[in-house]
Amino acid sequence: MKFVTSDTHFFDAGLMNHPNFAPARQNFFQVEDMNQAIIDAWNKVVSPIDTVYHCGDIGIFYKHGIKEEMLKILKQLHGNIIFVKGNHDSQDFFKYLAANNYRIENQQLKFSFHYVGAYFKYDHRQYFLTHYPLIFGITPNSINLHGHIHHNSVDIKENINVGIDSADFDYFPTDRQPDFGAPLSMKQIEYLVNAKKNDFAKRA
Repeated sequence: MKFVTSDTHFFDAGLMNHPNFAPARQNFFQVEDMNQAIIDAWNKVVSPIDTVYHCGDIGIFYKHGIKEEMLKILKQLHGNIIFVKGNHDSQDFFKYLAANNYRIENQQLKFSFHYVGAYFKYDHRQYFLTHYPLIFGITPNSINLHGHIHHNSVDIKENINVGIDSADFDYFPTDRQPDFGAPLSMKQIEYLVNAKKNDFAKRA
C-alpha cells in the first residue's frame, strides 16, 4: 500500500511552543515523547512492506540531535520511505542515509530520495508530491500533495496538505481523524480530495 505524510519534524522542540502553528504538539513536554508518538502512530497503520512518501522536513536534528540518532528513528518506522527534500532537510543528510541504506524484507531499499518532487498515478488521478505547495491553475485530474505550511490550508481544491499538523484534516469527521503522526493511506487522501472539492463546489 501507498501512504503519504510530511513535516514530521522529529526533535523539533520549537514547534512544541507554537499553539497556532502546530497545536497537536502542545500535548508533549519533551521531544522524546513527541518522537515516540509519531513512531507509534506511523507503525500502527503502515506495514513493514508498505511504501511511504514523505514530503519533507524529516526533523530538526542538526539542532537537537545527530545524524545517528535520526537514523535510529527512521529505522524504527515501517515500510520503505521515499523522501522529497524539504527546506529543513539537507543534501548531506540524504547522502548519509544513502550510505547507510539497506533492503527491507520485500527487497525494496529502505530509503529513496527526490530533491524537487515525486509523482504517481492513482485511481485516474495524477499526484504531484512536493514540499512547498504548487499552484497548478485549472486542471481536471491533477492533485498536489504537499507539506510545509503546518496547521494551515491552501485555499485551492487541488492542494492537499499532508503534513502531520495539517488543517486539511478538519475535513475528516471527528471519529475518523488520523492519529498525530500517522501517514495517510490513499483511501484517506481520496477522501480529502473529494471533501475539499465538494466544499469548494458549495461555495460557488
